[in-house]
Amino acid sequence: MINVMIVDDDAMVAELNKCYLSQISGFHCSAIASTLQQARELLADPDNQIDLILLDIFMQQENGLDLLPTVRELSEQTDVVIISSASDVNTVKKALKYGVVDYLIKPFQFSRFEQALTDYREEVSLTENRENFAQSDIDYLLYNKGGHGQGAGKERKKLPKGLTAITLRTICEWIAKNQDVEFSTDMLANAIDVSRVSCRKYLTYLSDIGILNTSIFYGSLGRPVFQYRLMPDKLVLLNQCYL
Repeated sequence: MINVMIVDDDAMVAELNKCYLSQISGFHCSAIASTLQQARELLADPDNQIDLILLDIFMQQENGLDLLPTVRELSEQTDVVIISSASDVNTVKKALKYGVVDYLIKPFQFSRFEQALTDYREEVSLTENRENFAQSDIDYLLYNKGGHGQGAGKERKKLPKGLTAITLRTICEWIAKNQDVEFSTDMLANAIDVSRVSCRKYLTYLSDIGILNTSIFYGSLGRPVFQYRLMPDKLVLLNQCYL
């Protein structure tokens, strides 16, 4: 479970973000702070495990960006998503330099909020389950996340929209280790701790480019279940498709 602190001086906005958060699995709102001082006290309390902060910038007489040095000082493990109406270049650049993992400009649609949180959850899951990274993984984490940096756009040219190299690599590695096994979306999702919806997108992509064979099995209730298996002689291509 990812513990989240919401930092916003508008009680209605904070409650709305808490409501949004409750609709996304894997997250728990552990605290709400209406001032930066409250946020600092919560961060400094060793009994509080805060993994992610949803941070506003315009807060009465305070600037939410002033919390970022405290976050870096008190916890190397706490990440920040900015949720603010501030969109000027200097503010955005400063936030990115402090390593915020996403930046949502108010007003935004729930779908954009959900994307930010699910992408973060997936990245946390993938990094926690790995002992080593390939160069392509590091390149993605350093340059492609957030759509900025010198490598921005490179990945999108290779993969369909919504797919990332780091997740594709994890999926391909699991398939390579189980190349003789016929598997379902549920089986893969449970094995690598990625959502079924996300897994289905990657499996569809791998099927479309001829790496996976797809068959349909009808269960006792008549509901179709897609089964996948690595195509013969496609192991080399499987290992190269995310590079």
